[in-house]
Amino acid sequence: MTESAVRLEAGNLAPKFALLDQDGNSINSEKLFNSPTIFFFFPAAGSPGCSKEAADFQDNLKVFAEKGFKIVGISPDEPDRLKEFSRSHDLEFQLLSDPDVLVHKAFGAHGEKSLYGRIYMGVLRSTIILGAGGVIQQAMYNVKATGHTNMLKKRLGF
Repeated sequence: MTESAVRLEAGNLAPKFALLDQDGNSINSEKLFNSPTIFFFFPAAGSPGCSKEAADFQDNLKVFAEKGFKIVGISPDEPDRLKEFSRSHDLEFQLLSDPDVLVHKAFGAHGEKSLYGRIYMGVLRSTIILGAGGVIQQAMYNVKATGHTNMLKKRLGF
């Protein structure tokens, strides 16, 4: 069952990709890499932890924007599900659909998990902070949904 997980590090170039957003538009990563971006990878739109994390990012959207960062959420959910999730939480940032989890895997946000002693492969709640040009500033894996944005603000110095 083990699948060697990629782990990105500061200084690496982020993998390039194209995914659909919550509105069904094709989004090319190179456009996203033009400015500092915080990618947060989450397992399932609408689950309690993912809802809390998305709401925290929404509540802090202006703080991150004032420091020059865009927020982009990425999950295995289909665009229609992401649209519903975005509407139900009044999210003002982009959500990207990665149903094959290929982008999750490329960024190291997919790997071995354990639940009640059962080992399985799944989405690892992860955050990747990119500088302009797609250079990784920080890569954090297995982060907690609650308190995550406060931890990010401290790590980024604001």
